[in-house]
Amino acid sequence: MPILAVLCAPAEVIHLKNGRTIWAEHVRENGAHIEYDVGENSYAIPKSLVERVETGGLPPANAAAGGESRSLPDLPAFTPNQSFAQDADLAAKIVHDGHVDTDALKAVEDKADHSLSATANFIAGKHEFDHGDLAQARRYLEAALRFQPNNSTVLIYYSVLLVRTGNASQALSFAEQSARAAPDSPDAWTILGYAQFSADHTREAIQSWKKSLKLRPDPAVQSLLAKAEREASAEASFSERESSHFVLRFEGSQSSESLRRAILGTLEAEYDDLVRELGISPRSAISVVLYTDQAFFDVTHAPSWTGAVNDGKLRIPIHGLDSVTPDLARILKHELAHSFISQISGGRCPQWLNEGIAQLVEPKSLDANGYRLAQLFRAQQEIPFNGLEGNFMRFSTAEAVLAYDESLAAAQYINDTYGMSDLQRILEKIGQGSSAEAALRSTIHSDYADLGTEVGKYLSDKYGG
Repeated sequence: MPILAVLCAPAEVIHLKNGRTIWAEHVRENGAHIEYDVGENSYAIPKSLVERVETGGLPPANAAAGGESRSLPDLPAFTPNQSFAQDADLAAKIVHDGHVDTDALKAVEDKADHSLSATANFIAGKHEFDHGDLAQARRYLEAALRFQPNNSTVLIYYSVLLVRTGNASQALSFAEQSARAAPDSPDAWTILGYAQFSADHTREAIQSWKKSLKLRPDPAVQSLLAKAEREASAEASFSERESSHFVLRFEGSQSSESLRRAILGTLEAEYDDLVRELGISPRSAISVVLYTDQAFFDVTHAPSWTGAVNDGKLRIPIHGLDSVTPDLARILKHELAHSFISQISGGRCPQWLNEGIAQLVEPKSLDANGYRLAQLFRAQQEIPFNGLEGNFMRFSTAEAVLAYDESLAAAQYINDTYGMSDLQRILEKIGQGSSAEAALRSTIHSDYADLGTEVGKYLSDKYGG
């Protein structure tokens, strides 16, 4: 079935006083709060922020948790297209009440039927994968591959899991095996392209995505292909230099050798800083691409306010620079921090937390904007944190400034009140499958509504307003 599937179900629409809207499946009042459900997650915002609630309508495609629209993810959603015809009731036996039944799984394995055991472990692995617990998913998918090492669908999921946990190079061989096992599967070619692009084999990814599209048109794959073709065109004449943790790509005429050495030296020092600050390091070498300003926007299609991008590769515009300025050093550390955050959270970190921590470790201060931000929170004109889970690139310049300031304020509040170790724990819980709000509740005992109140008080106490 098609990779990209959009679930169109009737929704309730919360209209906020600041002009934003939240699409939810169910909305209810609870005292001074409006509570609402999106998927399996529940959220709450102060009733004072809500203008009205409307029933009916269809939510926009690609709605993020919390109801705000987000851009296409780095990988289309996909579903198994290979039959696991063994036991019609097997899925219900293995997964029920929202959890994998390990006793039922062992009972299946005890039957010594390799095909059935592979199916049962795949069902368990897919459940954990879909719910964000990539560590558990990996264990079940590896078990499935022990029983059926050439099953294309299991290989597809395992390849994606490896990429999302920072093992793109390792994912390549499994993705190639999947495409060999099922050469007529568009999903297999899509995932092979995904692994190739993530491992910095852009030209090979282009060929894989073209094969996928020939087998089945898909707008999401077409979007990935277009981005890869823009990158290949812009970087056709680029050279490459490596250091301990980075692969630097550049056009020789656009940067000096001394600048390139300084950038790599700065990145290596910042890498060591982030290992100490965040307690983890990415598993694979990190690609860094230096662009002129025009080539940067041609490749990324980023909004004009964007200073750099980390989409798995650090994409840095350096036009007019001949040395690593303090501003460039902060940009490099900010973008590099996203790679560390992605590693800890399994690529599931909401944007406000991602950008908040990245700004915190630059380090960036709210001193210049703290008073203004405190006033906005006091007037309840801030963007609710559940509205900041998706990609900030959808924002106008003014909205982006506010989104980044709020993100830094939240990260700074948590760090100052609870410490960096609790920020790490929040990221770890998200990486284990918790929603951002559930991770907050179990770590600092705050939901999004509480966090908004606490950040507002923190800003008022620290900066006035």
